[in-house]
Amino acid sequence: MRTTRTIAIVKEVVAIRQSLRALDHSFRRLAPLLTISALNGGKSERPRRRPRLSAKARASLVLQGRYMGYMRQLKPKQKEQVRKVKEAKGVRSAIARARVLAGQ
Repeated sequence: MRTTRTIAIVKEVVAIRQSLRALDHSFRRLAPLLTISALNGGKSERPRRRPRLSAKARASLVLQGRYMGYMRQLKPKQKEQVRKVKEAKGVRSAIARARVLAGQ
């Protein structure tokens, strides 16, 4: 017949075995990921290349950014006015109008 001390020791050994089994399982899942990472020189995925933009395209993006920056500051009725100016006279005029309405 087992004593209380023996039962406590058996329980602890069982708990240690379960912990080691869980640790082994984690290492087995981690090993392939580390191997792939080591083969790629530490990079997990391909770096994203920036598209080459022409001067015209870059200028267009700058104007779009300015337009959006001013539009963000305006109230809905003011935004409506700026949109009408944009349709009638273009983006540069719309930016000028939005700047005036934003108070700058």
